[in-house]
Amino acid sequence: MNKVLSKDGTPIAFDRTGTGPVIILVDGALCYRASGPSGPLADYLAQLNDLISADRRGDAVKLFMKLVGVPAIFVAVMRFMPAWSKLTAVAHTLPYDITIVQDNQRGKSLPAERWASLTVPTLVVVGGKSPAWMRHGMHALAEVLPNAIPRTLEGQTHMVKPKILAPALVQFFAG
Repeated sequence: MNKVLSKDGTPIAFDRTGTGPVIILVDGALCYRASGPSGPLADYLAQLNDLISADRRGDAVKLFMKLVGVPAIFVAVMRFMPAWSKLTAVAHTLPYDITIVQDNQRGKSLPAERWASLTVPTLVVVGGKSPAWMRHGMHALAEVLPNAIPRTLEGQTHMVKPKILAPALVQFFAG
């Protein structure tokens, strides 16, 4: 495992394996290399930062789960599951994710000029059962990327099963 430091000093772990074209896989919020896959309101980021600053990681995770549409009853049950401690351990990374996406979560069109220089073929994948805002976001991204190949994986949420994702990746890289 290799590491680099982000501009603010946060360590970012990565693996480099195999040969051929580079592929970068970025997991979503609250996920990290050992966990696998597991439209903010205007003040969402401020609330999140306040919770993290007060070391209320569990409340930060609850706020995020509410944002992505997890029913409150499931969040209440999750607090008693073994995975909860893993989620709260990486809760401090949530503001990074929200900072990156918040400007693109307000229902405005993505600025095409921002993506024009990204000419490498890009597979844009979304689960067909993901929340509507996630599906719309992926479709909007596919529309502005010059060489995007959009793919909806029917029956999947945003936590796509590896056995479903793998064939899509093989097909994309095989051309």
